[in-house]
Amino acid sequence: MDWTDDGIVLSTRPHGEGSLVLSLLTVDRGRHAGLVRGGGSGRQRGMFQPGNLVRASWRARLAEHLGNYSCELLQAHAAAYLEDPLKLSALASACAVADGALAEREPHPAVYEGLLALIGLLDSAVWAAAYVKWETGLLADLGFGLDLSRCAATGLNDDLAYVSPRTGRAVSLSAGEPYRDRLLRLPGFLIGRGDDTPEEILHGLDLTGFFLDRHVFGLNHKPLPAARIRFIDRLRQSATISGGGVTE
Repeated sequence: MDWTDDGIVLSTRPHGEGSLVLSLLTVDRGRHAGLVRGGGSGRQRGMFQPGNLVRASWRARLAEHLGNYSCELLQAHAAAYLEDPLKLSALASACAVADGALAEREPHPAVYEGLLALIGLLDSAVWAAAYVKWETGLLADLGFGLDLSRCAATGLNDDLAYVSPRTGRAVSLSAGEPYRDRLLRLPGFLIGRGDDTPEEILHGLDLTGFFLDRHVFGLNHKPLPAARIRFIDRLRQSATISGGGVTE
């Protein structure tokens, strides 16, 4: 069996002498692993950084086998942010979340297109908000979408300020005030209201992280990816150093 598809590098792990197992998010075949012979060599290693776009050819005797990849680099996205640790960590975080959240060989074209769009926005002023929106899109694609359209208690769509951790539905400021300590903050930029300040971005990451942990990683007895934790730490530190503004 064999096929050729474009894919975003999600992760690698060493295998034997100089080879590696490569995990790609492909257009038509979802998250798909394969062996790259010699992929751990200095000549090839740079190709397989998380976030890079490659054209991959996969070949195996049987469909259920690990198979072998041969790859051509299309876009070296990771190299573009080597001097921007915050954006590089955001890229690594998104790839790690996708790698851990998606089932093997299950197509998720919306997640693939969303990740490509996020990578394309890393040079824009809205990249951090785009990251949070990408995680909400991932949750929705996996069947755990948040309902942020109207208040779960009143049915109205004004003054939405919280999200119920039990249902994933929005709650208005007045309805949620007595229970605010038990609710999650809803950042305004997710519903087209308010700015994507560092504080709101962090609230957004807390929100998506809660549901990723509960519905995706926790169900598989896995922690949230370490790369995501490092990204949040860098984001918090960057906001502190810059006096509240997310660096671009």
